[in-house]
Amino acid sequence: MTFFKTFENELIQTAIVLIVLFIVRYAFHFAITKLGRKSGINDARIRLIRRYVTVTLLLITVLIESFIFGAKFEDLAVIFSSVFAVIGIAMFAIWSILSNITSGIIMFFNFPYKVGDKIEIHDKDFPIQAIIEDIRAFQIHLRLDNGNLVTYPNNLMLQKAVTLIKKDAIENAFDEGIDAV
Repeated sequence: MTFFKTFENELIQTAIVLIVLFIVRYAFHFAITKLGRKSGINDARIRLIRRYVTVTLLLITVLIESFIFGAKFEDLAVIFSSVFAVIGIAMFAIWSILSNITSGIIMFFNFPYKVGDKIEIHDKDFPIQAIIEDIRAFQIHLRLDNGNLVTYPNNLMLQKAVTLIKKDAIENAFDEGIDAV
């Protein structure tokens, strides 16, 4: 009982922060879901972006909670600078993975192609004409005309010139009685 008396103000502030967190999280999830469905993005990608938002909000909440329970900025600065130094070294080692994740997030919000579209990637070394089969966190699955599956990194998809050949090529092929895959 003395714990609750001692930290009464902090616990009330924590309750307020958690309520705000859930409201903000709900608002973000609603907006992302609405945007994703309006743009014709599949549910797996919508869930992935919502998960990224939830993790970010949780990290912000932990930071706010540390201030509520009396952590000083100087103390947190030392901890965060040490953590970010270690993370920075690790990130340099895995920058390609992070680049693909970041590209996946960018592609969620601003990508003119969707699953089912036939595209051509203008790469001088490896030009590709294929149908987008799936868009994932790290790569895009492309189905070639011969049936082979190509996984193409998200970061390269944003770096190369891409031409839309047919929107919803899979649906159009089935409508015309042609096997697109």
